[in-house]
Amino acid sequence: MTKLFSRFLKDESGATAIEYGLIAALIALAIVVGAGALGNEIGNLFNRIAASLAAVSV
Repeated sequence: MTKLFSRFLKDESGATAIEYGLIAALIALAIVVGAGALGNEIGNLFNRIAASLAAVSV
């Protein structure tokens, strides 16, 4: 039983998996935030283009 417990304490594969999971979560968060900001900028650009076209066609 002590061998099993000591082997469990020395095993670091679970910690590595958790670290990879945290890295993946941070990358996903950065992508979501970046895509949101980019989407807002593209929306503003289309609104400016639409306003310019509306002003020209009047």
